[in-house]
Amino acid sequence: MKLSSPIYKLKRQAKLLARDSGIKLHAALNQIAAKEGFKDWSHLASNYSKSTPAQHIMRQMSSGDMVLIGARPGHGKTLLGLELIALAEQINRTGYVFTLDYNETDIWDRFKKLGFDPKEFDRPVVVDTSDNICADHIVDCLSKTHSDALVVVDYLQLLDQKRSNPPLDKQVRALKKFATERGAIVVMISQIDRAFELSLSGLPSIDDIRLPNPVDLSLFDKRCFLHNGEVQIEIAA
Repeated sequence: MKLSSPIYKLKRQAKLLARDSGIKLHAALNQIAAKEGFKDWSHLASNYSKSTPAQHIMRQMSSGDMVLIGARPGHGKTLLGLELIALAEQINRTGYVFTLDYNETDIWDRFKKLGFDPKEFDRPVVVDTSDNICADHIVDCLSKTHSDALVVVDYLQLLDQKRSNPPLDKQVRALKKFATERGAIVVMISQIDRAFELSLSGLPSIDDIRLPNPVDLSLFDKRCFLHNGEVQIEIAA
């Protein structure tokens, strides 16, 4: 059953309902769930956790995978990446977020939007917002831990913004090599070219990835594209 709004918006509706009606939050949550066609909030949350795109992607990921998530701005690619991080402990992995686009407060706020509180996780989530983020930096950080990692890099096109960093293709190859050797899963968020907005395609494809510098996109085992609430997952041949 598809929700009328993302779960974080439904939680916000419940909070407003509790405040305006003077009822307990759990009662407001149950009312919202009933409107969505569920018997109570726990029933909704249980079904939601089984049906989200992140859960679907998670079931298809394997050790050593490189995964690409592509979308235009505002279509949920960062939230999808963070939901994968929030679910990492379900597959006995530690989540790592390396972002050149957001500060640490932004990341924690987005976890809250999704309805997750990383403080409640059994495994800590590591958020790195260093200006030094590149493949070498990521590999160096991950080499210091013995736990299996699920890594989200935000985002692909920023990795070689510094002239001192290696070419983007070389960095992607280094991350793929590390993932293969260590059994890590590396998810890279990517921009989609603006020209896609002028196309008649319903969803972006691998041909719409914005590449200011060449990258061998066949290095990605799985590719996920988002647009207007739709999600498409491709598995490389």
